[in-house]
Amino acid sequence: MQYRIADIHDLPAIVSIYNSTIAGRMVTADLEEITVESRLEWFQRHTDLRPLWVVEEDGKILGWISLEPFYGRAAYHKTVEVSIYLHEDARGKGLGRNMLQFVLDQSEALDFKTVLGFVFGHNKPSIRLFERFGFERWANMPHVAELDGIERDLVILGKRIRP
Repeated sequence: MQYRIADIHDLPAIVSIYNSTIAGRMVTADLEEITVESRLEWFQRHTDLRPLWVVEEDGKILGWISLEPFYGRAAYHKTVEVSIYLHEDARGKGLGRNMLQFVLDQSEALDFKTVLGFVFGHNKPSIRLFERFGFERWANMPHVAELDGIERDLVILGKRIRP
């Protein structure tokens, strides 16, 4: 398994993996599939300090990780929001743990101190993943999302990585 910075040729696979999560209503607040074109600007916003990685094995992309600035204001420059998405064939096999550990290991090189994960309250597997790594529930935003007529909570999980 190899981690590498995503390049533009990876974007169709990244979008495909993302789209595969929409129907399950557990991972994303998007209700309809997105397009590669609609993600170009998002892709280009990733920088050396807030990268987008793919994880691949034998030339197949198994998942991706993105780090994004939190709240878009300069005072929050040491805080990142992490997103982890897995190909359907790679789910439930421990890759998510490996990917989250990879992110935490990058904190010094990428100069961030705090990591946040935004997770639906009903997404127990993702909440357990973050909690296994010492993330705590820093916020619960009740009923802020509506998925197929069902109101859902958003949980913000946070961890301070270094002083």
